[in-house]
Amino acid sequence: MQTAPQLAPLHLPPIAVGELGVVRLVDSIEHFSPRAILRGVTYEHLEPHLDWLRPHFLDEQNKLLMPIQSFVFRTRHHTVLIDTCVGNDKRSGFKQWNGRHSPFLDTMRAAGFPPESIDYVFCTHLHVDHAGWNTRLEDGRWVPTFPNARYLFRREEYDHWQAHPDELFRWTFEESVHPVVEAGRVDWVGADFQLDDQVTLERTPGHTPGHTSVHLHSGGREAVITGDLMVSPVEVAEPQWGQVGDQDHAQAVRTRTRFLDTYCDTDVLILGSHFADPTAVHIVSTPRGRRVRF
Repeated sequence: MQTAPQLAPLHLPPIAVGELGVVRLVDSIEHFSPRAILRGVTYEHLEPHLDWLRPHFLDEQNKLLMPIQSFVFRTRHHTVLIDTCVGNDKRSGFKQWNGRHSPFLDTMRAAGFPPESIDYVFCTHLHVDHAGWNTRLEDGRWVPTFPNARYLFRREEYDHWQAHPDELFRWTFEESVHPVVEAGRVDWVGADFQLDDQVTLERTPGHTPGHTSVHLHSGGREAVITGDLMVSPVEVAEPQWGQVGDQDHAQAVRTRTRFLDTYCDTDVLILGSHFADPTAVHIVSTPRGRRVRF
């Protein structure tokens, strides 16, 4: 069972990655039962991890705390928005996200990032809660929300959703993805795309075929924005648990395991796209298995 989302859009102090200040724009905070998000996982499965998941990543009922959030930052050359949350006036297969009216754009402005300041938008994948604000409704038409931005799309991801318009995501494609293509605002990029010397992409398939994380480099520091490679820190300890929304469970587990092997016990900061505050963590080894440190 899911509790109603906490609709409290806000921006939080920047997360320092070298010279970059990465700002979290929180559209809403959701409370999910584990079974709603993690395939076959119950509250009992969470019990061995309660000591380190609470209070940051579970609520008082041990539901998963999952913000719907974007990340925005200025490099030396560009202003970049990663993921665009749910959007307003949208339809989806998720009742709580239908026809929302969130002050997300006001939140962006308050954080110092008005929509017209965005140079590039990149969605880690094209699910509804990562692509919704790509467009807004204007005079009955869906138009790009960020009027001066180029939208960076992975062809592999776009082609998948175009060919497999299942009911849960069909509306997202029609309302939040295809209108941007029709408007001529898309640059098609590969998984090895490098925006500049501070922003590169990292292919992380499984959740969706073209799922891609974002690697930041600045001042000798590094960070990775995960997308839905992991949706809860508990997956650091239990990478074999599948997500309900994974398109390819086996591939997702392989990708997640490889990611954890690569970044465990390093200085690379992990910015979990659905990790609740503090969001920015390091993956570390402990006698009881892998955990997060912040």
